[in-house]
Amino acid sequence: MSMSRSLRLTGIALTGLCLLSASFAAAQTAKPAAPGSKPAVQATQPVRPADATPAVPALDAMHDIIMPMWHDAWPNKDYKALAAMLPGLEKHLAAVGKADLPGILRDKAPLWAAGLADLKKAGADYKAAVASGKNEDLLKAAEALHMQYEKLVRVIKPALPELDDFHATLYVLYHTQINPLVVAKVTASVETLKVKMAALNKATLPDRLQAKADAFTAQRDRLSKALAALSDTLGSKDESKITGAIELMHAEYQKLEKVFE
Repeated sequence: MSMSRSLRLTGIALTGLCLLSASFAAAQTAKPAAPGSKPAVQATQPVRPADATPAVPALDAMHDIIMPMWHDAWPNKDYKALAAMLPGLEKHLAAVGKADLPGILRDKAPLWAAGLADLKKAGADYKAAVASGKNEDLLKAAEALHMQYEKLVRVIKPALPELDDFHATLYVLYHTQINPLVVAKVTASVETLKVKMAALNKATLPDRLQAKADAFTAQRDRLSKALAALSDTLGSKDESKITGAIELMHAEYQKLEKVFE
């Protein structure tokens, strides 16, 4: 092998070794990820406190037996299946009867109590129909039980998801931030409510509620104005005026909910 060729091969080998060393050094000196760090993700909505979630788990669980009763046994006139469901229905009725409303639904307590009484009566009529052995009575009782169940669900189910979302923040503001008044927290809540109000202003009612559209739009505008007035009042630092503006906005929200009652 010639001297010149030997030198060229040696140079190539040295170059490769340098590149490999540089790559290894870079890997060794790279800053490791901070312990417990996670890849960046999109911001998500904070988890609601249980008391700010408009749900009654026992009522949701009852749907597991209402669904096959109404969608399978009732249309097929399966009287044996309807009768066999009685123990399960009674179990769910007892659980719903013992259930407590979460704080965010405290204003619904009178409607809930009335609906619960109607549901219990429908359950008693269902039991009597099973005992009588009269098939037509059992069909009517099953239909009535389903109707009363759906009515009770509508008592606690928000008419619109945007309305529910607005109420979740309003509930925290009204029940935890004004007695005593914490202006910094109220201010943060109001900023959140502005975003949620914008979404509510774009919301449209489902077909089943279109008859209430005009009343809904008019009262929604009043709520929006009350929120804007509260936002303006925050700058005054006058606790009495701020509290009054909160009370007004809360009252306008309650009126908006009543549109759907």
